[in-house]
Amino acid sequence: MVSMPLMPVTDSMFLLVETREHPMHVGGLELFEKPEGAGPNYLSELRQRLREDTNMRSIFRRRPANPVNTAGHLAWSDDTDLDIDYHFRHSALPQPGRIRELLELTSRWHGTLLDRHRPLWEIHLIEGLQDDRFAIYSKIHHALLDGVSALRHLQGTLSDDPDDLDCPPPWGSRAVNGHRNGRAPQPWFKTAGKTLNQLAGIAPAAYKVANEAFREHTLTLPMQAPKTMLNVPIGGARRFAAQSWSLERVRAVATAAGVSRNDVVLAMCSGALRDYLIEQRALPDAAMTAMVPVSLRAKTDNGEAGGNNIGALLCNLGTDKADPADRLAVIHKSMRDGKRMFKQLTPLQVLLLSGINVAALGASPIPGVVNSTKPPFNLVISNVPGPRSQMYWNGARLDGIYPASVLLDGQALNITLTSNGDNLDFGITGCRRSVPHLQRILTHLDTALAELEFATR
Repeated sequence: MVSMPLMPVTDSMFLLVETREHPMHVGGLELFEKPEGAGPNYLSELRQRLREDTNMRSIFRRRPANPVNTAGHLAWSDDTDLDIDYHFRHSALPQPGRIRELLELTSRWHGTLLDRHRPLWEIHLIEGLQDDRFAIYSKIHHALLDGVSALRHLQGTLSDDPDDLDCPPPWGSRAVNGHRNGRAPQPWFKTAGKTLNQLAGIAPAAYKVANEAFREHTLTLPMQAPKTMLNVPIGGARRFAAQSWSLERVRAVATAAGVSRNDVVLAMCSGALRDYLIEQRALPDAAMTAMVPVSLRAKTDNGEAGGNNIGALLCNLGTDKADPADRLAVIHKSMRDGKRMFKQLTPLQVLLLSGINVAALGASPIPGVVNSTKPPFNLVISNVPGPRSQMYWNGARLDGIYPASVLLDGQALNITLTSNGDNLDFGITGCRRSVPHLQRILTHLDTALAELEFATR
């Protein structure tokens, strides 16, 4: 094993808080259409070729330096003898091979912990879908990649050319020699100086936030969210549901209402949550609050970035309002005010002040805390930019990318979506014990979009 640098605190935190009930990996389910002329041995031959590919990003060799004690949360080590057959597995669906069977299998895999004695990732190549497509389910620990960097890494392995048969494996990279992101690392003293300058600005930044929140009353604050059936202690088992919607439908609503596409997505989720909780006889009187992750990465990052660089913005979902247009207006104002505040701060200040929004989650492992306190927010809703055009992987057409995310105690539901060409692909992760009939939320999302179309036409 080769020694590696210390972990950033933002990365080690995800190892420290992980328990059996709270696996801390991000995942994704990708659906592919086999290339024309693919024979019966297509997938087994593809797997064998990928196994022999020596192109591997260094991040996929990392494991905790000492998995059995606290020191393992402080530094990485580099596994120089990685067992690729353990990490890359070939599986088949039970008959009849419907999407239902695929999602059930994904649910089971997403609820199991990664082995800390090995690099923290798994990739499953899945055959047996009844329409002759195949799927890949991948998961990697949040300490290694956040959702944005994981999706950018995936995009880096794809191609917009259906005839490109030299795409790297899911753990590989198209990057040639050079430093991560194509930039040479800055001297430590320059980086430290910049960090100290930004830290010095935290006090005035905190004053800005306090003024907005308490004097101007424009910001949504933590601990204002109502208690719901989603804000309970959770178990380790998961359910996963997925579906796609036309990006053009969302874009048309956004244009008609004069809001952003993400506002429309949040309004879809708000309407779906309202209908789902009414169905469960559990809708709170007060408006629910979502934590909306905001990427602090530069748009020029080419997919080689690792670690975590995410801010946290709170959004009033307006679930107390029956009219979909009223809910959309509440969401638009809440997001506009939060984004305006973030633009006045540096990335480091945003990162540190975002900690205020999520700090209460740190107490959730303490027995009794989740049941006896209000949640800082009701759920996470994340919209991650994905491919803008039709993509392929070694000749196979990419049909869908469905993110599977992390759940924490007191946060039994997560909705994450990504753009994928002409579609928006939603992945919904829920606690198997606490969120009954999870797939019903997909039906309610469809209804919510139709209601928004009617309200804004």
